[in-house]
Amino acid sequence: MAAIQASKSSTPLLKDELDIVIPTIRNLDFLEMWRPFFQPYHLIIVQDGDPSKTINVPEGFDYELYNRNDINKILGPKASCISFKDSACRCFGYMVSKKKYIFTIDDDCFVAKDPTGKEINALEQHIKNLLSPSSPFFFNTLYDPYRDGADFVRGYPFSLREGVPTAVSHGLWLNIPDYDAPTQLVKPRERNTRYEIETFFCLSFFGARRYFEL
Repeated sequence: MAAIQASKSSTPLLKDELDIVIPTIRNLDFLEMWRPFFQPYHLIIVQDGDPSKTINVPEGFDYELYNRNDINKILGPKASCISFKDSACRCFGYMVSKKKYIFTIDDDCFVAKDPTGKEINALEQHIKNLLSPSSPFFFNTLYDPYRDGADFVRGYPFSLREGVPTAVSHGLWLNIPDYDAPTQLVKPRERNTRYEIETFFCLSFFGARRYFEL
């Protein structure tokens, strides 16, 4: 209920408690489509690849940009713990963030639209997920009993209905499903139509390295 009430306020949800971490190898033109949702928040951009390459960020965003040279300078002999040439370089962004919550997204993700063509604020949806309790140990067949108008099904233990804090909200990507390579080969025409991939989590529960154990 608190999350729903907060969304009606003029202040974006968790504005001062959230960093957006983006690993990238290219100019961040994709941020233009996310501007209505991301601009109020602080961005931590971790540049993969050649540190001499200039990464352009659209004007109007509040951000920090780190590359391999920065990481070597900050971490010294421990810099090798940050993997590059894969998305794991985002872990450095988690490490330098001073916020309670992290939202991370890849630089090739597009804004999803609902059946009417309206753009979906996936960030707000993930925030509401994280601010709502989760149901432990038992699966509720109505899916989310904490959303407006929903409730617990018969047989769900009363002692567990208060739920537990939600630590991670993980999205899916549109178009090609996130299958392994052999499965993609046998299902070349299968497409996913449910939102895009990004992850939102609370650093109070997971450290920078624990993310890749999920």
